[in-house]
Amino acid sequence: MLKFLKKLNTNLNLFKALGKKTIAFTSFLKQRKLLTFFIILVIGLGSFFAYRKFAPQPPEKIYELTTVSKQDVSKQVTASGIIISETQVDLKFQTAGQLAWVGVKKGDYVNQWQALASLDQRELKKNLQNELRDYSKERNDFEEDIRETYKDTVLTDTFKRILQKNQWDLEKTVLDVEIDDIALKFATLITPIAGIVTHIDVPIAGINITAAKAVFTIADPDNLIFQAQIDEADIGFLSASQSAQLILDAYPDESIPLTINRIDFNSTADSSGSTVYLVEFKLKNNSSQKFRLGMNGEVIINVAEKKDVLAIPYQSLIENDQDKVQIVQDKQVVDQPVTVGLIGEDFIEITSGLTSGQTIVVSKKSKK
Repeated sequence: MLKFLKKLNTNLNLFKALGKKTIAFTSFLKQRKLLTFFIILVIGLGSFFAYRKFAPQPPEKIYELTTVSKQDVSKQVTASGIIISETQVDLKFQTAGQLAWVGVKKGDYVNQWQALASLDQRELKKNLQNELRDYSKERNDFEEDIRETYKDTVLTDTFKRILQKNQWDLEKTVLDVEIDDIALKFATLITPIAGIVTHIDVPIAGINITAAKAVFTIADPDNLIFQAQIDEADIGFLSASQSAQLILDAYPDESIPLTINRIDFNSTADSSGSTVYLVEFKLKNNSSQKFRLGMNGEVIINVAEKKDVLAIPYQSLIENDQDKVQIVQDKQVVDQPVTVGLIGEDFIEITSGLTSGQTIVVSKKSKK
């Protein structure tokens, strides 16, 4: 009992001391009204901002929201590429020699079978004349041997072997003449196609060249294709005759309709080492030479499309073990599992889990 009374007395003394301090603080505040107002203002503002920060906010304040509706969903494959000529040839001389004549310059249009340039033919012509003389001599010897041989009524094995050898020698001289004649013809470079001269290694006559030099490149401007590199992950969506749209860097505001002409069966590697397939698109109507070799561009191929299907923005889908979205229900954001159909560029088809008109989260709003 004594301990209880002592404890009670201590508490009473504590309350008396607290009361005296409260009275003193109140008197202090009455004497300093400006300070009192400032303290009250700070406490009020602190309480207000604390409430703003920690009080529950409606979903529209935190998230970008949208309404589930029906959309057209399309899947596209996009790839970069370049314009090349489907009909292009690199022409060069078969033998070395002195370049005696160049009849074209870069940018010229040439016709099929037109001569482009020629080597010095003097030595070749002399060689052909020499071989023709050898042929004439060998033929005279051969005919003389026949006349002498047929004087005897019986041909011995020795005479037969001599005649056969002479026949071989004559045939060899014929071949030598034909070879020199071919060399003389090959001394003039002739294009097998019509087109534009796009490259000349040696455009000046009088220079000695080897067989590997003096390349003339001819490209047909009416037979151009756009060649694109398609990633192996997308090649399975493509097939011949699929429609596409081409945007060239030279004409960024123009969409050029194309169709797939050919898909390479064999893969290749791009500059980064990734596996790609070359896909070609035929370019038509280039009479004005609007399309030129080396033009870069991007082709967009429509590979799948569904119209008027339930769809959501691509950013709304949360891909995990189970595809899901976040829906707004009773002013709360809750997870909702969904089943995905066609995945397009901007929208994703939803085959189950949502109904038209539901509000879903697109993304979290960025803090300003």
